[in-house]
Amino acid sequence: MIIGTAGHIDHGKTTLVKALTGVDCDRLKEEKARGITLDLGYAYTPTLGFIDVPGHEKLIHNMLAGATGIDFALLVIAADDGPMPQTREHLEIIELLGIQRGAVALTKIDNATVSRKNEAKTEISELLAGTALTGAPIFPVAATTGEGIAELRTHLEAAALASPAAGQGGGFRLAIDRCFTLSGAGTVVTGTAFAGEVRVGDQLLLSPPNKPVRVRSLRVQDAAAESGHAGQRIALALAGLEKAEVERGMWLLAPALHAPVSRFDAKIRVLSGQPPLKHGAVAHLHLGAEDVPARIALLGADEIAPGGEHWAQITLDRSIGALAGDRFILRDASARHTIGGGRVLDIFPPNRKKRSPERLAMLAALADDNPATALQLAAEQQPAGVDLGAYALNRNLDAATLQSIVVGQNLKRVGNTVFSAERWQALEARLLEALAAEHQRAPDMPGVERDRLRRLTLPTLARPAFDALLAGPLQAGQIAQTHAWLHLPDHRVQMAASDRDLWQTLKPLLDAEPYNPPRVRDVAKATGVGEESVRSLFKRVARLGEAYPVAHDHYFTAAAVADLARRVATLSERDGCARAATLRDEIGGGRKVAIHILEFFDRIGYTRRVRDTHVSRGTPEQFG
Repeated sequence: MIIGTAGHIDHGKTTLVKALTGVDCDRLKEEKARGITLDLGYAYTPTLGFIDVPGHEKLIHNMLAGATGIDFALLVIAADDGPMPQTREHLEIIELLGIQRGAVALTKIDNATVSRKNEAKTEISELLAGTALTGAPIFPVAATTGEGIAELRTHLEAAALASPAAGQGGGFRLAIDRCFTLSGAGTVVTGTAFAGEVRVGDQLLLSPPNKPVRVRSLRVQDAAAESGHAGQRIALALAGLEKAEVERGMWLLAPALHAPVSRFDAKIRVLSGQPPLKHGAVAHLHLGAEDVPARIALLGADEIAPGGEHWAQITLDRSIGALAGDRFILRDASARHTIGGGRVLDIFPPNRKKRSPERLAMLAALADDNPATALQLAAEQQPAGVDLGAYALNRNLDAATLQSIVVGQNLKRVGNTVFSAERWQALEARLLEALAAEHQRAPDMPGVERDRLRRLTLPTLARPAFDALLAGPLQAGQIAQTHAWLHLPDHRVQMAASDRDLWQTLKPLLDAEPYNPPRVRDVAKATGVGEESVRSLFKRVARLGEAYPVAHDHYFTAAAVADLARRVATLSERDGCARAATLRDEIGGGRKVAIHILEFFDRIGYTRRVRDTHVSRGTPEQFG
């Protein structure tokens, strides 16, 4: 269990931690010389980890760097002073960070009378009333004499034993709050693990810089270990990293979690003692161990009243690491007062319609701790489905948890995209309607090409999803396929008898050289048929799906194109892509013809050009 001290300057936080652990957390020369804590300090016992924070009002940024990773708040209040300004601000921060467990150490009781101690207890009870620490036990202690220390230590150890185990699902995330070089170990970073698990030898990323590192060794709660997990203080010796490359506020992550953001949607709460938070306000945002200037755009409101909550989109001056569920603190533009805080909801906020009723409903769903709530609503809202990759990254969900949610919500999954059952049925209906409408618009056409039908159904629908959508009606006989044309079963276009006779005369010329048939002018010369008559016939035949215009005035038979599609698929499977040179070697002839064939496949969406290669996007079956 990670315990964070909190309280006003000179109320004895560091002295108390030393009495509890034997460790002096003031490690800097200036701290020892001045007798005040300036930066974060750390101390450990076999069961407890302490983060000692500075109490001075000008050092709140350092206090916040340590507070975001604690499980238990130890509010330190001197008996002679009672609650002071930083006591109250630290308590507000504890609440904003969602810390629900804590205790109060009433320090310096050797400097106070019995009457004053009783007054202080009353003041503390009044201070805590209505907060997350309402009813927290108060332990009178004198750290210099040891009075009350044993009782406090016993309580903290019991709280640690009763502490719920931190969830270890998802990828590893650690907020870096310190970095140093150690002889024999190299560069060492320390922080609190927010999620996941790490082991010696793991490959991680320093984020946002996107710097790969390897874990050489690690210590958990200041003891050598082979692994560490969420909820622990961990020090990691890293290979491939120099100290100068690391700053407080960076993250050490599982590589898949690297997604720095400069904008996210959140729910914000304004402290009751602060003025209203206006739309467009500028603030300092503290998240993890980071401190970054931010601008706040309220969504669906002009201001948040004191003590109120509302949705907001926060834009940052620079990219930071953040995921849904992360707590943050907001301080005013001059960094003098804590004005509120909140929780990250979505690191992939929309650019448009961000204040629409549908979006506000989605933010409410995202605020639900159950990740299934938002996924179900997104699947209902988004016609083209929900990208599970982005959804899982936003909440740091592992594959097993993600699949469990998909199954539990009865969602239709196609690859890495999911649809609600209602949306999938609506898409099927839309597909059939689009096909019928196209038949009515062009009754002389034999059907619709696959990629055109996808665009007519829903342009934003991914090809794998469309293929899965089409498979059902094809199998059920609601849609038929003739060559590359998709059509309703009762839709028929017949070739005129005169065209059929002429096609039977000319087709053998194309069959003789299927991969490099003669062009229109060459067919005309060889047969004596007028060039324009040949061109018009080939256009009509192509419309019926028995030939394809691979290049200008260069028609291939449907059988030849189907065979070429299978060959390209084989090359893609073997080499990962198709190239003009390898296709030329496969079919013979010149490289120019191979280029025309691959460019034709690019045009109709069967392949996609990537530099000088062509990557398969469809299946040969679409050509019949």
